[in-house]
Amino acid sequence: MQISLTNSAFKTPQIFPFCQPFISQKPSTHQLSLQQNLHVNALKGSSSYLSDISKAIDHEEQYLQAQQKVNRKGVNLEGITIEGVSVGGQETCIIVPQFKCAFDIGRCPKRAIQQDFVFITNAHLDHIGGLPLYVASRGLYNLKPPTVFVPSWIKEDVEQLIDIYRKLGQVELNVELVALDAGETYEMQNNLVVRPFRTQHVIPSQGYVIYSIRKKLKKEYTHLNENQVEKLKESGEEITDNILSPEVAFTGDTTSDFYHDPLNADALKAKVLITEATFLDDSSSIDHARQYGHTHIFEIMEKGNRISNKAVLLTHFSSRYNIEDIRQAASKLQSKLSAKVVPLTEGFKSKHS
Repeated sequence: MQISLTNSAFKTPQIFPFCQPFISQKPSTHQLSLQQNLHVNALKGSSSYLSDISKAIDHEEQYLQAQQKVNRKGVNLEGITIEGVSVGGQETCIIVPQFKCAFDIGRCPKRAIQQDFVFITNAHLDHIGGLPLYVASRGLYNLKPPTVFVPSWIKEDVEQLIDIYRKLGQVELNVELVALDAGETYEMQNNLVVRPFRTQHVIPSQGYVIYSIRKKLKKEYTHLNENQVEKLKESGEEITDNILSPEVAFTGDTTSDFYHDPLNADALKAKVLITEATFLDDSSSIDHARQYGHTHIFEIMEKGNRISNKAVLLTHFSSRYNIEDIRQAASKLQSKLSAKVVPLTEGFKSKHS
């Protein structure tokens, strides 16, 4: 969204346009009349000047409000704000402040430092390269040690990586490193859990689904009235089931094969799916995308009937594309799909820049 505000220029009136040299003799009647008129005009000019100042302040406030909107980079999808950057081969870090988390951390953008949780999908540098800086920055700002989730097969190597930076910098790097594999569940907060799911890349990888937890009265108690339910509750009876609702799914780098895995059903019905579309046009084929462990946007067009998400955030475009290329490619998705697809263009340049 482009916001343009134009400040209408105004000419500052002179409050004292009648400044005269000091005259010791008594002024004439003509001079008195002239000075009185000038004084009245000066007051009018002063009033106009104050009005112009008020207008200028209003313009400044409008400008600042617009600037805040411009600087608030990110998108709001289904009530969930998502920020960050994802440029194929350079860096990926997708931030969800509502859940205090970031998916991958290629270069550690400043906004990511405030997030308590980081989910690593694979060990390529554009997805994990910023991890030591993230951990160190949390300590620098006296924030609590973060919790970093990694696939189990890279946990030992990541621990060694952190140890190397401890030794090089002679500093404490406090972090809770959690190995989590597809199908396992970790409780992030009282009302949030996370589960990894399988993806397919040129190296082992996985995505993540964050679920909200809500309580639902067990079926056998639905016929009871409010007082009866309350008595059961006071007696210590467990009267509710925990219902998991998939909120956000993040694939990281993957081929389109993940769409076909029945174990990934929750990822495809989360409120928001954040997935990749590295290649966007005929300059790269689907086979080329698959060879390098990525997804072509043409494949997303084909998989549209499998996507039950309310919103889809496309990321990880190749750096060869500009903003206009990305938006044009997204607009070509079939009408049913394009209505809920948003491309993340942060980090890309316009062809006009």
